[in-house]
Amino acid sequence: MPIPYLRSLTSPERSEQGTRHLARYLAFIAGAANAGGFLAVHQYTSHMSGIVAAMADNLVLGRIGLVFIGLIAVCSFLAGAITTTLLIRWARKRCLQSEYSLPLLCESILFALFTIAVTVFHEQKVIAAIALLCFAMGLQNAMISKLSGSVIRTTHITGMLTDIGIACGRLVSFAIVDRHVEISQEVKTLWLLSSLVLLFFCGGVSGALGFERIGFMFMAPLSAGLLLLAFVPAIDDLRTWTGRHNV
Repeated sequence: MPIPYLRSLTSPERSEQGTRHLARYLAFIAGAANAGGFLAVHQYTSHMSGIVAAMADNLVLGRIGLVFIGLIAVCSFLAGAITTTLLIRWARKRCLQSEYSLPLLCESILFALFTIAVTVFHEQKVIAAIALLCFAMGLQNAMISKLSGSVIRTTHITGMLTDIGIACGRLVSFAIVDRHVEISQEVKTLWLLSSLVLLFFCGGVSGALGFERIGFMFMAPLSAGLLLLAFVPAIDDLRTWTGRHNV
């Protein structure tokens, strides 16, 4: 990918097109991590609604150990979102170009650590692996939410499907009642949300196939992909910092 294009994805000054492209890349990565992670640790790591519901079921059934694992997953996701907010605010106060790329760089490192942890330690580190993946999903979801003004999520599709339903309802309303209303923006929104759901699904298929074919190493290309998306603004900041200290 060209450097200016990569810079446009996560820099503070970016186009609407850059936001849409980044969201699609992240939806694919999240789908792959979620599906592949399930095969690796037997639990989805971005679906907090399902995890909380499972905690309630397991509590009633007396499976306290599973309730504890679910609590770790929820707290890890929450901690990831908090960390993203702190990173962005820290970078913004210093006028850094990498305010949105820092959470992705952290996520890339976490994916690499996941690969190392489960490859070396196997079953002994399942709980740590779940916490790590949930933390990474919290990082990503909070980052794209702040970057898009709370319009886009990429780690789960419940909200996206809801927004697709709303957009479809509005289009039907415009077609039947308000025929004079311009619908191009609604169509654009519907296309974006639909593409995110499709890419999340395609990422899930890729993650499942990757785990089946190469095992825990399926996370390595996802880590590399995140690094590719995020490294240019970070390098820009490093060059600026180096230039200031060399003067």
